[in-house]
Amino acid sequence: MALPLPQGLVPTEVAFLCEMEMVTVVPRQRLESIPLLSGDTPVLRPPHRAPMPLWLALLLKKQRRANIVPPAWLHPASLADIIHHETNVDPQAFSPPPPPPTRADGRTGRARPFQENIRSSREAPKPGDDPRLAPPFLPSCTADAPGGYLPYHWLELAEALLAHAADDVPAAAEVRSLLRDLQEVRAAKMRGSTQSLEGGGGVVVLRGVGAMELAESRAFVLGVVDGVRKLGASAEATRRDEEANGGGGRYGGGGGRGDFEDSDEEMEF
Repeated sequence: MALPLPQGLVPTEVAFLCEMEMVTVVPRQRLESIPLLSGDTPVLRPPHRAPMPLWLALLLKKQRRANIVPPAWLHPASLADIIHHETNVDPQAFSPPPPPPTRADGRTGRARPFQENIRSSREAPKPGDDPRLAPPFLPSCTADAPGGYLPYHWLELAEALLAHAADDVPAAAEVRSLLRDLQEVRAAKMRGSTQSLEGGGGVVVLRGVGAMELAESRAFVLGVVDGVRKLGASAEATRRDEEANGGGGRYGGGGGRGDFEDSDEEMEF
């Protein structure tokens, strides 16, 4: 008999999905395009940069055929700014996720969200257009990604790059230390966010939380929610029993202890 599967994705599954994130590589030799299920990879021509999935970039890195360009948010200065925001600027909330990509609007001259431009345009989408704005299709881990924002797969992607391409990450030892501090700060904030559930009226805001953080904290948060639900059900059952026994008060009617105390007082007088 098979064991029941856990709810949601486990950390190993999250790490596997992270390999679909697009990263930037600098090829060290020429490589023609490779047809994949998700589309053809770009033709690699040194020293021109090219985007490709993380799993393929790690494979080329192991074969010494390309180097991986770390995203801007993985630099020590960017991680230090994020830690400062998490601890000093807004200690109660998580740092915001990266903004969606924008493109210039030819009619108004203003930058609009990419998907909004696709919906508002009357022209048919071009081959280079991609209206999908959900991980791993957000360009949040490429060299062009903005710094100061943590993407959805920030933790597992950083661990993969530090494990297999540490020589491509500037100041790798400092980056490891900053990532450890950032992970501890956000884990404590995740545990502390469940305090708002006391009383049954709170809401846990998970905006900016990464995929690996959700997978690791799912059991803890669900356990807290289940405990709060049981406490609420027990309090409701107690209240209903007290109402059914005559009003729910200590000195209410129904032959309670209050009647005997009143009789004793009358006998003393």
